[in-house]
Amino acid sequence: MRAFIQLTHFGWEQALSCLFPVVIFSALAITQFIPLPFLPRYDWLLIICLLMQWWMLRSGLETKDELKVITLFHLIGLALEIFKVHMGSWSYPEEGYFKIFGVPLYSGFMYASVASYLCQAWRRIKVELVKWPPFYIVVPLAAAIYLNFFTHHYWIDIRWWLSALVLIVFWRSWVFYEVNGTRYRMPIALSFVLIGFFIWIAENIATFFGAWQYPNQTNAWSLVHLGKVSSWLLLVIVSFLIVATLKRTKGKNATKVNDVHLNQN
Repeated sequence: MRAFIQLTHFGWEQALSCLFPVVIFSALAITQFIPLPFLPRYDWLLIICLLMQWWMLRSGLETKDELKVITLFHLIGLALEIFKVHMGSWSYPEEGYFKIFGVPLYSGFMYASVASYLCQAWRRIKVELVKWPPFYIVVPLAAAIYLNFFTHHYWIDIRWWLSALVLIVFWRSWVFYEVNGTRYRMPIALSFVLIGFFIWIAENIATFFGAWQYPNQTNAWSLVHLGKVSSWLLLVIVSFLIVATLKRTKGKNATKVNDVHLNQN
């Protein structure tokens, strides 16, 4: 019974952390079946995402620092979308006024929603990282993973080598989190896999509601290939590394400020 209660609490905290993604999925579903007037669907999705972002900041659900992280992810995601659409990996077939090189601006919010989830969950379940690799290892690894999304179109795909490198780098790393007053721990590599898998499920929901379209979904919707889990896994790793690095940097700066105040007193 206690395990069930803890699992329920954990699920509830995760659901609250997914508020931004839930709004995006709801907007995708509603605009798919209920056409909105005056503007194309993609533009309405952009407006909904902007309003949601404004409300989360105004209500205090997001801090200004978290907004900076989410904006960074929006730009990273939008750059990746523009390149992938240009290479024919997927497409946005519907019309829209706010599109850049065939990519609607709302698409960046789908990447930003991943960052929003990480930031929210980090605070709600009081995430703590143990034996986190040094900065000079984490940053080049994240950069290499992100660049591989571009370079594998012209060179060999090294995602599996990068995945193996992630296991090596984070072999001794753990993530501690709190559920209903009890602390738990999980290998960081396992958390990457779990988040990546659930994002793949979310991707299937998003493509079903027409968020974007893979070439094999042109005539009729079909399940996204399971191999895409590896892509989302690597993207989650990039997201987690950026958020974790910023959180740890901010935490260290806060500790230094507190130490200075204590020494002055």
